[in-house]
Amino acid sequence: MVKSEIEKQIILLFKNPKTKTEGFNLFVDTFKKVLYFQIRRILIYHDDTNDVLQEVFIKCWKGLNNFNQQSKLSTWVYRITYNETIQWIRKNKKMKIVDHDIPIEIRSNNEHIFDKNGDEISKLLETAVLNLPNKQKMVFQLKYFQNLKYDEIQSITGGSIGNLKSSYHHAVKKIKQFLNDNN
Repeated sequence: MVKSEIEKQIILLFKNPKTKTEGFNLFVDTFKKVLYFQIRRILIYHDDTNDVLQEVFIKCWKGLNNFNQQSKLSTWVYRITYNETIQWIRKNKKMKIVDHDIPIEIRSNNEHIFDKNGDEISKLLETAVLNLPNKQKMVFQLKYFQNLKYDEIQSITGGSIGNLKSSYHHAVKKIKQFLNDNN
């Protein structure tokens, strides 16, 4: 089934009192993995990610009846996820990069990036993204990992498309610099 068809089915099931639970179960099954990784790329820790994900699903449960369908359901969910993640960061202020999880050989400067295996390159990219400022990190993740268009990112994060493009451009530059410095 196409994603837009699944979204329509979720809304139909959820708005019917007899199938509301079934609709929400489909909603959770459809979005839990992508939302988990969207949050995890920012918060790093599994427990923190699960806490935010639970808050996202609670907000969605409470608000899905009022979803006006002027945007895609996924855009609405990403916006809630973005807001909940930012709110958690503001509340907890413990965003730290844990580079002791990165193997020593990846941190050394004497290896060329093409000599690394896929896992090492993924870890380097993940570390580079984690080092970005929050706004750039979010824009990069939505554009690069979620393949969203700038107008979709704008409806999730707010701000102008020009600023989003600039944030993405700066994020890419910083990631390239990080990868060059760590090869």
